[in-house]
Amino acid sequence: MAPTSTPQTPFGRVLTAMVTPFTADGALDLPGAQRLASHLVDAGNDGLVVNGTTGESPTTSDAEKEQLVRAVLEAVGDRAFVVAGVGTNDTRHSVELARQAQAAGAHGLLVVTPYYNKPPQEGLYRHFSAVADAAELPVMLYDIPGRSAVPVETETLVRLAEHPRIVANKDAKGDLASASWVMARTDMVYYSGEDMLNLPLLSIGAVGVVSVVGHLVSAELRAMIDAYVGGDVAKAREIHQRLLPVYTGIFRTQGVILTKAALGLQGLPAGPLRLPLIEATKAQIAQLRQDLSAGGVEL
Repeated sequence: MAPTSTPQTPFGRVLTAMVTPFTADGALDLPGAQRLASHLVDAGNDGLVVNGTTGESPTTSDAEKEQLVRAVLEAVGDRAFVVAGVGTNDTRHSVELARQAQAAGAHGLLVVTPYYNKPPQEGLYRHFSAVADAAELPVMLYDIPGRSAVPVETETLVRLAEHPRIVANKDAKGDLASASWVMARTDMVYYSGEDMLNLPLLSIGAVGVVSVVGHLVSAELRAMIDAYVGGDVAKAREIHQRLLPVYTGIFRTQGVILTKAALGLQGLPAGPLRLPLIEATKAQIAQLRQDLSAGGVEL
């Protein structure tokens, strides 16, 4: 059984959007994924998102996605939420992936806004509703117009919050006004999906994070959230400021590139990337070392 879910924290508070480890020849590294998942949960994560963008989902097959969910569940599913990314820009495909994830045993679904084809708001509403209808699992929406081109508008989010299985939103829109209105008008739970805005989103009602830097600083994210929830805003702000070099450093180029580089420096499973993503350069790794050191991360 996964940790107890509550309406206030349906997936816990600290989740990491996990990379997908590959072997040297580019194949799926399932033992590595299990080792990394165990490391992340030991470091303080309540849950892991697998098959998200950070997991290079655009370049993994449906069969690989299922294998990864099953492997991570086997490793940590009794003590952490395993949320499967199933979002694509094809509703029928997303429905298939949702059913596959449920059959594999996932505890929840992450559904990103359909990208590239730029659907209108009614199309977004029908897409998310269809995926939520397809499996009996709690759904976390993922609103990230920087990748999808189309934001999920406030009124659409309010409508979607009426669906009994759409319980949360991973917010990477950078629109604190919209987030505030949705949280004021609905019971939808918000998780920060943009590390630099983790604390600002907590301040307007978010309950936790789905983080990329959680690969490296899960304990610090936990301490920041605990401090804020416990009323010690000054301490939360101090941790936020201490982590600024990490937030900046991991995203100097595409986040998966430098996250895998950082994991490699720590001797953790990561491996190469699949094209069109490429390996970090020597100069990028040198800068990454400086950034992580400035943020207190030991390599």
